[in-house]
Amino acid sequence: MLYDIKKAIGGRYVFYTAVNDCGRNSNRDKPVRQRGWGFMRIPGFLKAGDCIGFAAPSFGCNIEPYKTAFGNAQKKWKEYGFCLDIGPNCYEGKGIGISNTPELCGEEINTYFAKEEVKALISCGGGELMCEILDYVDFEMIAKTEPKWFMGYSDNTNLTFLLATLCDTASIYGPCAAAFGMRTWHPAVKDAARLLTGVKTTFNNYPAWEKESLKDEEHPLEPYHVTEPFLMRRFPDEDVCFEGRLLGGCLDCLVSLAGTKYDRVNAFAEKYGTDGIIWYLESCDLNVMGIRRALWQLEHAGWFQNVKGFLIGRPLCFGEEMFGINQYDAVTGILEKYHVPILMDLDIGHLPPMMPMVNGGYGVVETMGNSISISYQIAW
Repeated sequence: MLYDIKKAIGGRYVFYTAVNDCGRNSNRDKPVRQRGWGFMRIPGFLKAGDCIGFAAPSFGCNIEPYKTAFGNAQKKWKEYGFCLDIGPNCYEGKGIGISNTPELCGEEINTYFAKEEVKALISCGGGELMCEILDYVDFEMIAKTEPKWFMGYSDNTNLTFLLATLCDTASIYGPCAAAFGMRTWHPAVKDAARLLTGVKTTFNNYPAWEKESLKDEEHPLEPYHVTEPFLMRRFPDEDVCFEGRLLGGCLDCLVSLAGTKYDRVNAFAEKYGTDGIIWYLESCDLNVMGIRRALWQLEHAGWFQNVKGFLIGRPLCFGEEMFGINQYDAVTGILEKYHVPILMDLDIGHLPPMMPMVNGGYGVVETMGNSISISYQIAW
């Protein structure tokens, strides 16, 4: 692992064409400045000696087990040869549903995107009310500065998603800072680091997932407690291969953005219309009825035009049924009308492990039996 990260390449970004027919007779290796009339800015890979910034636009790491885990994560990143820049809100807990006031959280994000020496930014954690910082985030400035990776998940959807739709800048829906403090990195955590460093751009599902975590205040460095075998649900139940531009995140957050001034999804879909969109979605607080209502709302907001397929992560309400509706009915009852692949119970979201998702990036998805791979068409 250490050798892999330290040999990762760095550099500026270029833009790659779409592949056709899942790689057959494609021109994926031809770099271009734009596709259609839009282009996605892909940040450069991290290289040894680069500076990683940490910020807390949602919760910080001020309480256990996150405080100790974050400290150990810093130690590990330093061992891999990176410099660190710890944001002022990382150990704060003054805010309501976030680390600090919305103004100060927005200011921290603006500062770290503007810092030239910071080459990537990792969020300290998820939370509840990151949406409230959006009025204080300078998206115009971010769109004009050199792109850098931002990584986080859950409440961080408020930024990972909008970086793509507002700033044409790819981001990573992946582990937050404290996850890198686990005693032994799970392969999924290694994969997130390998994506940041450019060592790896194709990812597969993992053999098992965690239903009950062993991590708590007294055991802050516990790795994922994977006990449940991976079992993908496919609708229709057949091997598929499709490609497009990935977009998505936590459904709880996305439904709050729909219809606001930050909702530019229809313009995004038009701009990248020749690519098509692969939606990846997962949920935290929503029950099965909430999931179905959220999908209905996004559908009626016009979000699913040009869809190529749906990648659905295991919901936190896994196994729940209400009024005869389960987690599968909640999704397929709304989405099956699009006649595209719907792949469910994937390694995305709140029941780890999770494959790193390049939000805004172009990818090829392929399934074979109970296995899935996602290959991102990004290179430097």
